[in-house]
Amino acid sequence: MPRSVPFRRLFVALLLSCTVLVSATACGSDDDDSGASSSASPSGTSSAQAQKFAKTRFVTNAGLAAGASYQWIVKPYRAGKFKKGADGRTFALVKAGLAGGFAYNRLKAASENAKGDPLLSKAVAPLTAGIESLKGLGSKLRKGEAGAGDIGSFESVINSIKDAGKSAGAEVKDQVPSASQLGG
Repeated sequence: MPRSVPFRRLFVALLLSCTVLVSATACGSDDDDSGASSSASPSGTSSAQAQKFAKTRFVTNAGLAAGASYQWIVKPYRAGKFKKGADGRTFALVKAGLAGGFAYNRLKAASENAKGDPLLSKAVAPLTAGIESLKGLGSKLRKGEAGAGDIGSFESVINSIKDAGKSAGAEVKDQVPSASQLGG
């Protein structure tokens, strides 16, 4: 009578065989005569390409920050959704808090992207203090403690970033992020 092999042993043997096969294939050989480089380092980009990508990333990040802040902070505030007793106030405050944190994160990324372009970095450099001032606004919004001044400062920083981008040839347009992007 043939002896059956336990399923667990078969599974482990198959898994080990696949691991060995994949790792051996991924390593390749050092005797490659094709002339292709076997290093994993990416090829360098020219300065012009790096600057173009810096502007593109800046426009994308700043646009997402502007869209999130307008859609879930400024617009609901103007509609009175943050006032005590308003319908959907709690949900609006939670969304505003998430949008505030998201917008702060994207503005920080945009200011980092701006460093890749000389003209853009000069235009955005004075705004870093304004971006830092928004750091705690997300939690203030979630708790319902943000007032007209806080919303105004958020709107002011966003408009300053948009103006700086426009002056540097990188016009920022509002891009409303999806709910999954807001949540992280």
